[in-house]
Amino acid sequence: MSSTDEPIDIQFAMSAAGVPDEQHLRSWVRLALGDRAQTAELSVRVVDEAEITALNSRYRGKDYPTNVLSFPYEGMPGVDSALLGDVVICAPVVAREAVEQGKPAEAHWAHMAIHGTLHLLGYDHHDAGEAERMEVLETRLLAELGFADPYRQHDA
Repeated sequence: MSSTDEPIDIQFAMSAAGVPDEQHLRSWVRLALGDRAQTAELSVRVVDEAEITALNSRYRGKDYPTNVLSFPYEGMPGVDSALLGDVVICAPVVAREAVEQGKPAEAHWAHMAIHGTLHLLGYDHHDAGEAERMEVLETRLLAELGFADPYRQHDA
């Protein structure tokens, strides 16, 4: 844990207009963590397209920038840890997607922070059932923040 005993470490590897502050990012992550919000440890890193492209290429074999990546912590068998892992969010991709999808930037940032955190909690979207379960939870959490359903909002 950091010297401030803050279990959610926020890192800004770049700066850009429209990037949420630490307080907003932490509040969205805590919402996704639910009852684990006081004990779970994780890092959220805001990066540029070069860094996310390098990570996406190295760990997923996809040589392009993406909006969010999650890296769950894999501890040693039999050793309990509060550490969940890392969430990496690409500021330029999130900003571009918000415009392209007609969503408020803050809503899309909240969605990416929640989405990445849920991955650290074991949620996934590799099949239709898992995707639906994750999307329902994301939609409910975003509604608690006053944001529209991110999967239906831009449908005509």
